[in-house]
Amino acid sequence: MKRTKQPTTLPLVQSDPYLQPYKDAIQARYDYAQLREKELTGGQPLSQWANGYMYFGLHHLLGNNATKGQWVLREWAPNATAIYVKGDMNGWQKTEDYRLQPIGNGVWEGVFDQDAFQHGQLFKLLVEWQGGYGERIPSYAFRVVQDEQTKIFSAQVWDIHSDTNIVPEQEKKRTARLPKAGDPLFIYECHIGMAGEEEKVSSYEEFRTRVLPRVAKLGYNCLQIMAVQEHPYYGSFGYHVSNFFAASSRFGTPEELKALIQDAHSRGIAVIMDIVHSHAVKNELEGLGNFDGTPYQYFHDGGRREHPAWDSLCFNYGKTEVMHFLLSNCKFWLDVYDFDGFRFDGVTSMMYLSHGLGEDFNGYTSYFNGNEDGDAICYLTLANKLIHEVKKDAITIAEDMSGMPGLARKVEDGGMGFDFRLAMGIPDFWIKYIKEVKDEDWKAGHIFYEMTNRRQDEKTISYAESHDQALVGDKTIIFRLIDSDMYWHFEHGHSTYMVDRGIALHKMIRLITASTINGGYLTFMGNEFGHPEWIDFPRQGNGWSYKYARRQWSLVDNKHYYFADLNRFDDKMVHLLRQTIKPVKDNNGRHLPWIYKLADNEGDQVVAYQRGDLVFVFNWNGQQSFADYGILAPEGKYKVVLNTDSKEFAGFGSADDKVEHFTEHDPLYAEPDPYSGLTKGWLKLYLPARSAVVLKKMK
Repeated sequence: MKRTKQPTTLPLVQSDPYLQPYKDAIQARYDYAQLREKELTGGQPLSQWANGYMYFGLHHLLGNNATKGQWVLREWAPNATAIYVKGDMNGWQKTEDYRLQPIGNGVWEGVFDQDAFQHGQLFKLLVEWQGGYGERIPSYAFRVVQDEQTKIFSAQVWDIHSDTNIVPEQEKKRTARLPKAGDPLFIYECHIGMAGEEEKVSSYEEFRTRVLPRVAKLGYNCLQIMAVQEHPYYGSFGYHVSNFFAASSRFGTPEELKALIQDAHSRGIAVIMDIVHSHAVKNELEGLGNFDGTPYQYFHDGGRREHPAWDSLCFNYGKTEVMHFLLSNCKFWLDVYDFDGFRFDGVTSMMYLSHGLGEDFNGYTSYFNGNEDGDAICYLTLANKLIHEVKKDAITIAEDMSGMPGLARKVEDGGMGFDFRLAMGIPDFWIKYIKEVKDEDWKAGHIFYEMTNRRQDEKTISYAESHDQALVGDKTIIFRLIDSDMYWHFEHGHSTYMVDRGIALHKMIRLITASTINGGYLTFMGNEFGHPEWIDFPRQGNGWSYKYARRQWSLVDNKHYYFADLNRFDDKMVHLLRQTIKPVKDNNGRHLPWIYKLADNEGDQVVAYQRGDLVFVFNWNGQQSFADYGILAPEGKYKVVLNTDSKEFAGFGSADDKVEHFTEHDPLYAEPDPYSGLTKGWLKLYLPARSAVVLKKMK
């Protein structure tokens, strides 16, 4: 058979001449991932190898008559000398009837009769090692619950593979198309526990019935759920994970989480979860720390074991068993719960030996200077390959602030395989701009540059703010703009200059962020309507209060408050952009620039750009409105499809949006526009101060 000649340079390097000096490093990481995959799987597909959750943990055997009804429990603990099961089934005593036996390679197994375990019983492992012992929750525990009185966590017997379905029949029958590759993503980031208005921990079922319909109505096509994996401290926001295969029981049952996902699917909403594989909680009684009496079973030993900034433990991605555990975890959430993908937390921390701490990442040398963690990069590469093997249209997003080249390029191109990277510089820009730059000094062209400054061959998720910007100690955009006036002047007819300014900029900031996406847009639950409070989870410092760990939906439902107007704007914006933002190609099928600047007038603080059939015009000037302002745009007829100054969005309604606009021909600009191929003409518009208008070119 004739062998196909491989290209000497990976496509990632070919597409960026600045990567040429580092082509050997990029080739090396590509080759290492290929080699490591073969070593791990022996040549079989990753999706067939990463099945740890089907083997380890407690399983009720439903196979042939010889094993039907039996229970089997397996655990990997190479340093253990004995392992017992303690729980409700044996009075929490150490008994020989519930002893596991070593079967080789550090694996322990116990096979038990049908009546050995009952649904809902609590249990733990008693792991013994040379010179010590400890109670442990199985590493593949599928459900973990906390006793309300003692606050102790235990594993719970639960048939996680059950097909139990609690969604009403009328919901199950509804079908809708989920986002596919190439579709723009509009992501609604949420936290189940703080999604209710009551001062308590909200539930999966309450979110499904009360919040999910809001998400669907607003037009978001992707739900990103935080804090799914079990974590002992609620206030960690889910980032100190203890039990990687257990959906947090503080929000409800596995069946209720499955029902939430299914209901979202019926509404055409994909569901992804924050997955935390960058570190693990240090706890030993609840988590993996010192599981078999050694500090290095799952984690690095010595100085690399503990994360210097997060008070947590760092996985050793070079160990086969750790790779198997984490890759199996990825497949588990896709297979058992039907998630549609993941937002990988802490990717910067994973990719660099320094965890990115103290790094400025101000040039390509920063990425290829020997600071890379090759095993972690290999893990992320194989995780993306596995995820897309299991689900072709899965969504993977990298939380990375370093800008590592190739992070969101295909593995075969020399990339790491993510579909998207978070544009983390955008919210940082908005905070800095609002805090440090006077309104009259805002540069419209600079804002546009910051929104579009990214690697064009890697898709990104843009956002003005996420949960990070809403945490206590920080401020949301609406609070930075309006501050205490929100409490006293946010009712119709009672606004102040600060309120009017804040509402106008809140809409403009979101519109320019969402309309310049090269992949997707994200908002955090409640921020779309300017939720007035920060996020502060119950802790000793606030008297264990839930006052700020909730969402006040009654505010947005009250038509007398401006929250309702901001929510209405978000609804119209998302629906408009979802319908119109698509990849643009010329007559030969070649991809054209995804966005094209039409005007940048620094003195006026006006910027305009074209995207497909839409023209976006922003007047950031807070003092001056402009009449008959000329924008050179492709000749033709235009109509207004969105105006931030409209009265229905708490604006002043200064312009008549029913008027159709026709370009005026100018012989000085007879050359065809390079973006559309059409001749340009002057589009004359009235631009009120602090407003943006979106026009659609009519065919």
